[in-house]
Amino acid sequence: MISMIREIPPLFCVLMLAGGGVTLSEAQESVSKESQACIQCHSRENLGKGIVEQWKASKHYKNGVGCYECHQADPKDADAFQHMGKTISTIVSPQDCKTCHEEEAKQFESSRHSRAAEFIGSLDNVLGEIIEGAPAAISGCKQCHGSTVTAVKGKLDPASWPNTGIGRVNPDGSRGSCSACHSRHTFSKAQARQPEPCGKCHMGPDHPQIEIYNESKHGIKFATLQDLKEMNLESDTWVVGKDYSAAPTCATCHMSATPSQKATHDVGGRISWTLRPVISIKQENWEKKRSAMKDTCNQCHAKESTENFYVQFDEAVNLWNEKFAKPAKKIMDHFWDTGKLTKAPFDEKIEWTYYELWHHEGRRARHGASMQGPDFTQWHGFYEVAKHFYTDFIPQCEEIEKGVTKETLTSDYHQWTQGMTEEQKKKILDFYKQRYGQ
Repeated sequence: MISMIREIPPLFCVLMLAGGGVTLSEAQESVSKESQACIQCHSRENLGKGIVEQWKASKHYKNGVGCYECHQADPKDADAFQHMGKTISTIVSPQDCKTCHEEEAKQFESSRHSRAAEFIGSLDNVLGEIIEGAPAAISGCKQCHGSTVTAVKGKLDPASWPNTGIGRVNPDGSRGSCSACHSRHTFSKAQARQPEPCGKCHMGPDHPQIEIYNESKHGIKFATLQDLKEMNLESDTWVVGKDYSAAPTCATCHMSATPSQKATHDVGGRISWTLRPVISIKQENWEKKRSAMKDTCNQCHAKESTENFYVQFDEAVNLWNEKFAKPAKKIMDHFWDTGKLTKAPFDEKIEWTYYELWHHEGRRARHGASMQGPDFTQWHGFYEVAKHFYTDFIPQCEEIEKGVTKETLTSDYHQWTQGMTEEQKKKILDFYKQRYGQ
């Protein structure tokens, strides 16, 4: 906000204070004089008038929290600079927000979101930084995961800023960007409670949570009821089953309060499976986390429905693990260990096939099952997994080493590849005769 006008001479603002911008009476009396001076300048066209209007619609405005309260800086800060006689910084980090929102900041610090920038060094980052090219990673990967923001004498490096990635590493050493969910400068709770802010990052071929949500019964209910007052998005407490019951959003399930749970900014506190890696694993303290999610589900669903859902979900994840992930990983590890594949990632075709198998298709199947998205579980998920496992991955493995897939294909999971039994054939024929009369 402020960095745009560093070169404006002080006299200009003196003149504006004397006769331009908004009058001081328009700013709430509890807003500091320093913030009132900011408002005078930034209420002008081309100097951030929209920002001022957004702020005036915020809870911050109503509670006397202005520009200077958030943007003031220590002269020793890497991104600090002098502006109109004050030391400020462009970036407002969780460390700054912590001044008022201590509990929320503490919860966020313990969340997976705060560590999102740790993807640097992963296969995803190798693709972005090296194989695709650094500008792709800067404008793509790092805008969701977050970059390490660097500054010299208050000037922010364009290779790392602007950036609102959820795991952004800030010049003050803190991690995260509150504005990733609570967009500047309204910082609306109502906005963060809706699915769209999550959908900026949780979408696409490898983690299409927003698309899965939209096709689920949860998403359909929200899409058809979101304009009604029943969602009560502006409520201070927003307890499901008490303040609203029309439809759940991402925040409802992963963050918001229930009659027996407080709201949390640790988005992983109710997630029992880690679905990101090749082989899904149960999280630490997964029983406690699952119990917390079940409590959320039970605000709208009967306990039997919740329990049966988790049986279905676990079986889908275990199917992926045992039928596809473990045998594929075992073969690939064998190739790397014996030198049949180089250590360099993505320099051989099978590495692309394997990567998309687990990172794209396998994740879609697992995430679809976790969020009740049938099309993503089936056609965008397990169908794609099966098709590419049998028609691409297995043949490519055999080209590298003859017979390497025999153990896999003769297991019970893949017995169908040896041909159907007479009993299986009869069952299929009987079904079609009963269904279609032929």
